[in-house]
Amino acid sequence: MTAIVLFASFALFLFLSVPIGIALGLATLVTILYSGSIPVEFLVQGLVTSVDSFPLMAVPFFILAGEIMGKGGISNRLFLFANSIVGNKTGGFAIATIITCMFFAAISGSGPATVAAIGGIMIPAMVRQGYDKKFATALVAAAGSLGVIIPPSIPMVIYGVVGSASIGDMFIAGIIPGVLVGLGLMIYAYFHSKKKGYTGTAEKTSVKNILRSAWDAKWALLIPVIILGGIYGGIFTPTEAAVIAVVYGLIAGLLLYRELKIKDLPRVFADAALTTATVLIIVGSATAFGRLLTIEQIPNQVAEAMLAISENPIVLILLITILLLIVGCFMDTLAAIIILTPILLPIAVNLGYDPIHFGIIMVVNLAIGFITPPLGVNLFVGSGISGLSIETLSKAIIPFFVAMLATLLLIVFIPELSLWLLQFKQ
Repeated sequence: MTAIVLFASFALFLFLSVPIGIALGLATLVTILYSGSIPVEFLVQGLVTSVDSFPLMAVPFFILAGEIMGKGGISNRLFLFANSIVGNKTGGFAIATIITCMFFAAISGSGPATVAAIGGIMIPAMVRQGYDKKFATALVAAAGSLGVIIPPSIPMVIYGVVGSASIGDMFIAGIIPGVLVGLGLMIYAYFHSKKKGYTGTAEKTSVKNILRSAWDAKWALLIPVIILGGIYGGIFTPTEAAVIAVVYGLIAGLLLYRELKIKDLPRVFADAALTTATVLIIVGSATAFGRLLTIEQIPNQVAEAMLAISENPIVLILLITILLLIVGCFMDTLAAIIILTPILLPIAVNLGYDPIHFGIIMVVNLAIGFITPPLGVNLFVGSGISGLSIETLSKAIIPFFVAMLATLLLIVFIPELSLWLLQFKQ
């Protein structure tokens, strides 16, 4: 009965449009008061102890780094570099936009931040180039999901903390899956552009143009090399890398590109603080919610129920995948990882899945949730940029959803795509 009260109150608060972090906390509080056997201090302890973590400090710094770099002239230079490579091909503008999102994903660690930084520039530019606004907005919204798949990734940090997995290993394992998802989106963009007659620019691809644009974007291109190279080389931890990303972003924006002004910093810090506060409220509330689930032995019950359906590993991993896709439609990615990891990770390990591989499966699954309504955060950001309705974007996003789903199945059933690079770790 306690579990019913927990989930029913949570569903009620979501139905009343209460923000996800507050809804999780209120549902936990209601359940504690109903049970009478758990002290109210349990919720307070969950809120405090869950964010008292050194690895979790990477989250606010990656958020701040993304804000700084999004406003420091980096995204435009990344696009010009990508466009110099593929701009004259069929659908070149669209493909260059996806490549730009992949580069920016290696900086920001956030899906909505990637959509906001790239979409504000590229959606109007694609429309001027002759692309349909619905296609352009859906493309950026889908490619923005790469922000949490290509490392550094905030959800990977959260999974590492909750699942006691190496965050560095998660980052390494996310590289190939992130590139594959990007390639899947590019393939669809190419064939759609060919069908619609979206030609490339008249300027020919040349080594000279590529080198010139690469030189102009050199400070932006160095960022993922420094962040990821430092982590993989054992020079610094992911948390320290996030701090270095902030410092580098400030130097690049203020001194090298000079598009970020001192007067802009208060707004940048305020936006980052607001996003960080939202994330940490979700983390704290979701942790208390998840601990209550453990007390009520919900993870064991879910595991038993799934094993009762089938003991076939393929059937079970498909059931988990479907569950994660459904959850991604209704729940914030970070909250879903905190709540579901203790439930699903033991099942996956019993099925023979490596914890790192399963972490990538979770992240890619929930990344798709960024483009699936009703939550679909990337759709809302794209809608705000383009002025299109959520209903219109929900229809336009379907082919991109199918492309991402196909890539997800490859990641699920071919573990080497996630684990191959780990063998080269120092």
